[in-house]
Amino acid sequence: MEVQHKNILVAPLNWGLGHATRCIPVIRNLQECGYNPIIASDGAALELLKLEFPNLKFLELPSYKITYPKCGNNFRWKMLQSVPNIIRAVVKERNLVKKWVKDHALSGIISDNRLGVYNPKIPCVFMTHQLNVLTGSTTFLTTSVHQHFISKFNECWVPDVDSKPNLSGKLGHIDETLINLKYIGALSRFRKIKSDVKNDLLVLLSGPEPQRSFLEQKLIAELQQYKGSVVFVKGVVAKQQHCFQSENIMFYNFMQSAQLEQTLNESNLVLCRSGYTSVMDLAKLRKKAFFIPTPGQFEQEYLAQKLQKERLVPFCNQDDFSLKKLEEVEQYKGLIYCENEVSWKKLFSLFEGK
Repeated sequence: MEVQHKNILVAPLNWGLGHATRCIPVIRNLQECGYNPIIASDGAALELLKLEFPNLKFLELPSYKITYPKCGNNFRWKMLQSVPNIIRAVVKERNLVKKWVKDHALSGIISDNRLGVYNPKIPCVFMTHQLNVLTGSTTFLTTSVHQHFISKFNECWVPDVDSKPNLSGKLGHIDETLINLKYIGALSRFRKIKSDVKNDLLVLLSGPEPQRSFLEQKLIAELQQYKGSVVFVKGVVAKQQHCFQSENIMFYNFMQSAQLEQTLNESNLVLCRSGYTSVMDLAKLRKKAFFIPTPGQFEQEYLAQKLQKERLVPFCNQDDFSLKKLEEVEQYKGLIYCENEVSWKKLFSLFEGK
């Protein structure tokens, strides 16, 4: 008699690639524990996961239509302008999920920051590192709204440890206790592998436009004077990978997990945004890095400041970057991984009614 594997919907937010990539270990562990993941997202996040898991079923969710302003000082205003789009997308998500629960016989949901991917008839998990949503003077309001949505889910999984030291700081740790809050340890799709260093510098770009392109243009101009070997990954997901060599720089539009894991292990220094998924990945690999937070994004700015204060990773603002800044890395310890043994079988027991 054929064993029926329970269908679990995994739905990462399409805001940069971090939400999608940190769902990769979750999807792998679902498969190892005998579940059948069904993936739902939109845009580049959906395309990336299609490349990573070509044999799985994919569903498309509405876009939150999040873009960044050309000027970082306008970030909060741009986000406020996006609220109507987000609300419409959340309503559409709720209606789609209600239909999918029946059409695809869903036994559970894991939503990575998608507010409307929830249904009261089945166990639902909300995964986030932002229990506090930093938006400057409106932090109290954005945090309250976010926690309101989180409270609708059966459990909230935070990819960090519930002790010090930790990676997320005040983003993932709050004074009051949320019901059914679980710290599951840092998530990374990568393994640390003993490798010879082949690249002096690895540049990893990601995030919404137009800031991704602004940083790409600035770094290409700066790196004309760099003497070492560089691998430059633009973070533009497509159906096919494209690469070309320009003097000492090898450019890729994107890399899938296996190639990127190897390249990271073979690189001496990583230059990237200070997004939380990047922080988790680099901590897992115990890499030295230099961060350039996305202009105006309070979360990335907070993480960069936190890690510099702890003497782990230096950073600077996008407009202030120059090659000379990379010399500061030698004065910092590099990221440290917070070990945490996670029982995936125990976590997934929620979907068994336990």
